[in-house]
Amino acid sequence: MNNKFNIKWKHGVQIFFSLLLFSCSHDYQPKPKGYNRLVLPKEEYRPLPDSLPYQFEYSQHARLLKDTSWITERHFVEIYYPELKANIHITYKKINGKQALLKELINDAYNLTSKQQIKANAIDEVITQTPHGKTVVIAEIAGEVPSQFQFTMTDSSRNFLRGALYFNTRVQNDSLAPAIAFMKKEAMHLINTLEWKSR
Repeated sequence: MNNKFNIKWKHGVQIFFSLLLFSCSHDYQPKPKGYNRLVLPKEEYRPLPDSLPYQFEYSQHARLLKDTSWITERHFVEIYYPELKANIHITYKKINGKQALLKELINDAYNLTSKQQIKANAIDEVITQTPHGKTVVIAEIAGEVPSQFQFTMTDSSRNFLRGALYFNTRVQNDSLAPAIAFMKKEAMHLINTLEWKSR
C-alpha cells in the first residue's frame, strides 16, 4: 500500500510540474485599451422640406424624424444620425411679437442647459452671429453629460428655435470625442444655414 501511495504521489508531482512548466511558457501581455471604431459620414447636405416654418441644411446621411417626446409640437423635429446613434433635437415656437413668451422660452432654454451642471466639467456659453446676421446662443458642455451641445436662435419678434445634441449610447464621452466634434460641426452647419420663412 505504501508503494502504491509513492507511485501515485510521484505521478501527481510529475503532472503538477508539467502543468507548471506549460503554463509558464508564454509571457502574459495585457491587452491595449480599445476604443470604438467610428466611421464618420461625409459632409453632404440637403435642405429641409417646405412644410416647416424654418429652413436649414442637414446631412444626407441623417434621417429627418418627427419628434416623439411627450411635449412634442407640430414643428418639432429630430435629425437622427443612425451610424453614430446621435440626434439633434429641434424645438420651434412662433412668438408673434409676444415678448413675455420670448422671455419664457429663453429662460426655459437657459434652465435646460443649467441642469447639465450636476455632471458637467464646464459649460462654455457664447453669443455669436451667423453669416446671415442671425444671433445665436451656443452652449458647449464638457463632461459625462447627456447633451454636449445646445443652441438657441430667435429673431426676437416672430420665431424661436432651440437645438440640443444627444447620443443614444452608453459609451463614455471621452471615447465619443471624435463623434462629438463631428456632430458639433454638423450642428454649426445647421445654424449657419438657418433661415426663417415668411408666413
